[in-house]
Amino acid sequence: MMQRHGLTIGIERVGSEFFLTLKASGKLTHADYEIITPMLDSALAAVDNPAIKALVDGTEMEGWDARAAWDDFRLGVKHRKEFKKIAIYGNKNWQDITARVGGWFLSGEVKYFEDYNAACDWLAD
Repeated sequence: MMQRHGLTIGIERVGSEFFLTLKASGKLTHADYEIITPMLDSALAAVDNPAIKALVDGTEMEGWDARAAWDDFRLGVKHRKEFKKIAIYGNKNWQDITARVGGWFLSGEVKYFEDYNAACDWLAD
């Protein structure tokens, strides 16, 4: 049986606010980040003075392999000043811990939610 994994990137509008949406599924690998990183780099380079609000849906995420975790960290550090708020919507204790640690390296706020609507409300503030 094939293992499904990856990251879906999109834009969602809630009221008058636009959010970058990222939905992770399965266990992310280094090969996933070889595709994800240039796409995100390109999208963010096209925005003047970005103050991005992002909603990360980790409800179907199982984690990272070791190299992918490093890739994720490097990507966050590279774009740390471009994110104003990141809401992590999930259902696993380690995701709350990841949100707290990620907040140390980003200039914006990072917060974990187990309720999708609460995550959207927080981003809209």
